[in-house]
Amino acid sequence: MTDVVVVGGGPAGLSAALFTEKNGLDTVVYDTDETWMHKAHLFNYLGIDSMDGSEYMEVSREQVEEFGVDITESEVTDIEQGGDGFVVTTAEGDTEATYLVLATGADRSLAETLGCDFDGDLVDVNLSMETSVEDAYATGAMVRDQEWQAIISAGDGGAAALDILSKEEGEHFHDFDTPADAA
Repeated sequence: MTDVVVVGGGPAGLSAALFTEKNGLDTVVYDTDETWMHKAHLFNYLGIDSMDGSEYMEVSREQVEEFGVDITESEVTDIEQGGDGFVVTTAEGDTEATYLVLATGADRSLAETLGCDFDGDLVDVNLSMETSVEDAYATGAMVRDQEWQAIISAGDGGAAALDILSKEEGEHFHDFDTPADAA
């Protein structure tokens, strides 16, 4: 059993995975590499003057993998609540996880399968991106009406990760590194 499964490897999914893994939670990402970022060019992302979206994804994946996240190129075909969390199914088999982060862009089908509440066409979440299904989070375009932007999605993933980490710590968790922390 892993701690966190992230479905989707765009900015939201990778952001969530980075924060959870670097703070001690075993994290797996399932991704089909069909992110809209491959059609983007970043001029409006804080800290990036200009970068092709595919290049951004490559750099982001490398960073996340350096922290130890297992990124598997595989489509998730089913998700169920079970045991102590979730059972995520791919063609390669099942993975059990305590927490689930959905980061599948505007594709809301897995949230429907899981039984998440919707507000119209959008997955209904709280400020920490948690859905009506406890310990299941939804991020990015699936929770926003036309407010689809990479830096917003990355922030959604970070919010989900910090809520997961807060639950694990039993108090508010802050991911704030100092120069002494950087190695």
